[in-house]
Amino acid sequence: MKDLENRVALVTGAGRGIGAATARALATSGARVIVSDLTAPTELADEIGGLAHRQDVTSEAEWVETIAFARTKAGGLDILVNNAGVLGTGGPTTGISLEEWRRVHSTNVEGVFLGCKHAIPALAERASRWSGGSAIINLSSVAGLVGFGGAACYSASKGAVRLMTKCLALELAPMKIRVNSVHPGVIDTVMGGLVVTNVASISGLGNNEARTQVDQMHPLGHMGRVADIAEAIVFLASDKAAFMTGSEMVVDGGLTAR
Repeated sequence: MKDLENRVALVTGAGRGIGAATARALATSGARVIVSDLTAPTELADEIGGLAHRQDVTSEAEWVETIAFARTKAGGLDILVNNAGVLGTGGPTTGISLEEWRRVHSTNVEGVFLGCKHAIPALAERASRWSGGSAIINLSSVAGLVGFGGAACYSASKGAVRLMTKCLALELAPMKIRVNSVHPGVIDTVMGGLVVTNVASISGLGNNEARTQVDQMHPLGHMGRVADIAEAIVFLASDKAAFMTGSEMVVDGGLTAR
């Protein structure tokens, strides 16, 4: 079904992993998708009939340019998926430099703030077209819900995204803009591989043993797939989620149910 037909979506960090899968899923549901990343994902854009755009989400000037691009090239914006993020260096807090802390937060927190700030006027202009209004979906993490030893920097950034989402949901409800967060478990991506590497480093395990440990963190017994997260995002973007705002959609194989 083409639940998102005639809508325009912007997905940041769309060059690979969850972002690329989300772009494909949104396009399959009928949306015209703008895919942005540090290098414009032109091959993906061609594949899905979308538009590629080069963007650094930590730059306010580039966010202004990106929203202008959506207006001029696609006619506006209905869906914003703030997906771009970095894992950063894991390990003891005493080993995290202030520079590294700021690097992670500039992407994971400031990038989401800037995206929402500059997309709101464009989203508000078209919100009345849809029974569920316009939609912002912010990628947080299970690390934004519960603590993990050796992950203070990343968890703090994703916790900030969680509460920013709730504040924006209250602020933007009168404009018919819904704002929800998605909280993946460990997903089988390049970043998921880095989680395995961090676990191996902290625990002293080999990579295979660390991978098994990460799989077993999830009661379902394995890491998630990018499609698991992409389909959750499509649902939140659609009118099927018309009564959802300020919500946390947890897609984690049961990890936080323990």
